[in-house]
Amino acid sequence: MTRNFNTLLVVKTLGALLVIEALFMAIPTLTSMLFHEPDFFSFLISTCFTFFVGILAVLIGRHADKHVGEREGYLIVALVWIVFSWFGMLPFYLSGAVNSVSDAYFETMAGFTTTGATVIQDVEQMTHGILLWRSLSQWLGGMGIIVLSVAVLPIFGLGGMQLYAAEVTGVSYEKLSPRIADTAKKMWGLYVLLTASEALFLWLFGMDWFDSVCHSFSTIATGGFSTKNLSLMNYSPAIQYTVAIYMLLSGINFTLLIYVLMGKPRRLWDDEETHWYLGAVLIFSLIIASGLFFFGKNYDLSGLEKSFREGFFMVTAAITSTGFAITDYMVWPSVLWVLLFLLMFTGASSGSTSGGIKWVRLAIIFKNGQAEFKRRIHPNAILPVKFNGKPVTQQTLNNVVAFMIIYVLVILTTTVVFCACGLDFDEALGTTVSAIGNVGISIGSYGPMGTYADFPVIAKWVMTLLMLVGRLEIFTILLLFSPALWRK
Repeated sequence: MTRNFNTLLVVKTLGALLVIEALFMAIPTLTSMLFHEPDFFSFLISTCFTFFVGILAVLIGRHADKHVGEREGYLIVALVWIVFSWFGMLPFYLSGAVNSVSDAYFETMAGFTTTGATVIQDVEQMTHGILLWRSLSQWLGGMGIIVLSVAVLPIFGLGGMQLYAAEVTGVSYEKLSPRIADTAKKMWGLYVLLTASEALFLWLFGMDWFDSVCHSFSTIATGGFSTKNLSLMNYSPAIQYTVAIYMLLSGINFTLLIYVLMGKPRRLWDDEETHWYLGAVLIFSLIIASGLFFFGKNYDLSGLEKSFREGFFMVTAAITSTGFAITDYMVWPSVLWVLLFLLMFTGASSGSTSGGIKWVRLAIIFKNGQAEFKRRIHPNAILPVKFNGKPVTQQTLNNVVAFMIIYVLVILTTTVVFCACGLDFDEALGTTVSAIGNVGISIGSYGPMGTYADFPVIAKWVMTLLMLVGRLEIFTILLLFSPALWRK
């Protein structure tokens, strides 16, 4: 028997999430007031309006059935990013920080999806409130608005398992405790701990407290919004190494990091995906550092250290989809920045805040290829694909292959669309990979020193949709268009 779609529950849940957004929006509102900045009333209006709409939606849905089905779960997860971005763009637009709805929505979606692409050409002219809201939006989107909500939705009489399952759409997900809210709380506890500790280290190494907080928000979320036009280029090596290390940590499965804090480091040590991820960082860092060292022809210890630092930092920024920069890699020999571009495809680990394909999928594809090669030689042999010592089911293999095929098809299709909008092929491809991987930085004029201010308007909306598709890892969006889901 088909259960009726629970519209009131969707309205109530989105309302509760808007209340949460308004509470976080109050933080840059207070910041703007403390610094006596002219956009205070823009923030105040945005915060009050968001809170009012949220409360109104909660009241409208107050008698809704509390059961969250798969249809409601997937729809809420998709809509929350869209709705959050519509309300989150209000401070940008009302304050005049950006001059059009297209740009304001683009900037906000780039924040919540942790893409980090920007249309603001001179961020150093922005107020403290705007800068904080940019970074805070990434921080909220990094761990996932839904994962945060799962921890607090019971306050509104709502459950969260279906929302969590719809949000965590990778190959697999793991609960740290039987109650999903407890899992979400532990993840957010770790998230806050990493954020606070990084901000403290950045401040101790010479960054002022405001920039420390903003960069820490963006780092742990693997977002990449900076308070400086040149990102982290003019900061000390100590600060650059600190950010690189925290980017590296943020690319590891958060569940495994929690196990480390629980006194079970073996779970992290034995995880195959972590081996692939850290191995890729090490190998590509050494290759690029070697290339920079010999290309720079500064054959002394300072040249060696600088080459390693730039290689390690930029590799970590690319593979974790953070997008910070300490150098303009477009001036490197082409083979080196092409390697960085390849890392934008991969992403880091599943269960982390990074975008991209994720190494668990790449490892399974590679292992399946190895097994298929052996089957050709030994056709009667039973050679299961194993990951972390366990056989990979056929359903998982099919899921991974389908994801990879769709991922590539989306990239090819969007690249053609961007070319039709007037972009050169290399910039169209780079921008597509950057958007779907939630990286932010691209190649050509949209590299680490560029912005999307002059990006065609139609292309901005396409890229905005692509950022959302990449953040939700494709299937959540596609499922909404599946008749089978709505017939259930």
